[in-house]
Amino acid sequence: MSFSPIAGHEGYALLGVYSSTKFAVRALTQAAKELAVHGIAVNAYCPGVVGTDMWVDIDKRMAEITGAAIGATYEKFVSGIALGRAETPDDVAAFVSYLASPDADYMTGQAPLIDEGLVFR
Repeated sequence: MSFSPIAGHEGYALLGVYSSTKFAVRALTQAAKELAVHGIAVNAYCPGVVGTDMWVDIDKRMAEITGAAIGATYEKFVSGIALGRAETPDDVAAFVSYLASPDADYMTGQAPLIDEGLVFR
């Protein structure tokens, strides 16, 4: 299992290098075709805005670069979430638990979004 947040599905201004590395994770996930013949499933989970210290750092750096107020970038992203709230670590953990379970054993090479409706594909 691999990790490729929404930046691996959609490029964001000022996050070009980060986004490109996450797009690469998705490509490696799709290369799971090589491992499928051995019965090995490979999937990525793709969270959105998770209310963690990482977003505190992202918001602070964006404020430094853009001149926006601290908290503005976080609020901008959260306001675009269809379900109306930031994701929690428990939301992500529940999905990862599903992907690691036998219930997902017929799924491979996929990178589903679990982003509360921020990016639609």
